[in-house]
Amino acid sequence: MFRVVLKYGLYGTVGLGSATAILKYNEGYDSLAVVRLTRTAYTAMNIGMTYKNMLYSKEWDKTSPEYLNIKSQAHKISAEKLLDLCKTNKGVYVKVGQHVGALDYLLPNEYVHTMRILYKDAPQNSVEEVYSVIRTELKKEPSEIFQEFDPEPLGTASLAQVHRAKLKDGSDVAVKVQHHFVQKNIHIDLRWMEFIISIMSKVFPDFQMQWVVDETKKNIAKELNFINEGKNAEKVANVFKNYTWLKVPKIFWNYSTDRVLVMEYVDGGLINDIDYIKRHNIDCYDLSRKIGDLYSHMIFVVGFVHSDPHPGNILVKKAPKDKDVTVYLLDHGLYANLTDKFRYHYSNLWLSIISRDRDKMRVHAEQLGIRNELYGLFACMVAGRPWDTIMKGIDRTKPSAIERAAAQRHDDKENVMLFAVTARQ
Repeated sequence: MFRVVLKYGLYGTVGLGSATAILKYNEGYDSLAVVRLTRTAYTAMNIGMTYKNMLYSKEWDKTSPEYLNIKSQAHKISAEKLLDLCKTNKGVYVKVGQHVGALDYLLPNEYVHTMRILYKDAPQNSVEEVYSVIRTELKKEPSEIFQEFDPEPLGTASLAQVHRAKLKDGSDVAVKVQHHFVQKNIHIDLRWMEFIISIMSKVFPDFQMQWVVDETKKNIAKELNFINEGKNAEKVANVFKNYTWLKVPKIFWNYSTDRVLVMEYVDGGLINDIDYIKRHNIDCYDLSRKIGDLYSHMIFVVGFVHSDPHPGNILVKKAPKDKDVTVYLLDHGLYANLTDKFRYHYSNLWLSIISRDRDKMRVHAEQLGIRNELYGLFACMVAGRPWDTIMKGIDRTKPSAIERAAAQRHDDKENVMLFAVTARQ
């Protein structure tokens, strides 16, 4: 039996209490698991002590510039510690860290900006570790399946990485292989991410992230099942078969399992690569209309929504002879299935935002699960515009230079909160 006990007091009469984790070898936890869990416990304690030493060792005027500066430093130091943990433990830790990096409106900027690096700098496995998973899943040596296999991944995510390869029949493919450690550690990793988040929630009450763990628990089984991802790809390809400009890579089912997915290889530029778009004479306005049409149809018409539309998952391509741009939609592991009720109230929320009807915004936001007093903040987040612009009319008011700059800096959380407060008055 291996026991980790964390016990330390925090500021004043408020204590964090104690947290005890007992790992039993007869439950299947090996020495590597012990190392990972001890690392997590140590990081949680270290983050707690950072806040204790920097913020709670003396009385502060919490409105003073000095306190705000020290608090920002504490956030930055703690965020770096959390980032190191995510990059070292990998897997679900990276997934949760990526969630943190997406929460501009809800978490301190120091956490958001620090964790965002995980979108482009997720840890990768060696090609031998990739081959090991392929052997286990396909019961063949990689050399029996592929005539070429690029050892450098095209991309690495929290749960898998993708390599370019060529099948024996000459087909160019992209091979998505689940990280070898994910399946084994998934459940204990989620429990320990929950532990570290509970520690941070106590030392920093505004850091309420339990819902991120809950969402990850709910969706992780879907994302780990690559057969499900392949079926989603085929479903969305069929739903949008009349969109001649949209392409979804073909799935090679003979070489696909729960942990290995072989797809048609496609290339192009990232949808946010402005230089690529200009070089290939792609009409930005036409491209924006196409993406808007695609997602509007997903959300409001079919209720089957690709839930990870970051730039790495949407490629664009236009050869000199092509009349129209081709958009490739990638990574179909997670889709949202929207109910008729949700689509009804969400569409009416948009109509109320466009018509500047506060009462209807409040009604439809509440039907979507938003507490009454937060409808203004929710409307700002949905529209991506500040409250005064919504009240002037988002269809009548172009983003100002100040608004564009705030959006580019990702630091308009305070402004949106202010506008939301105004909306409640």
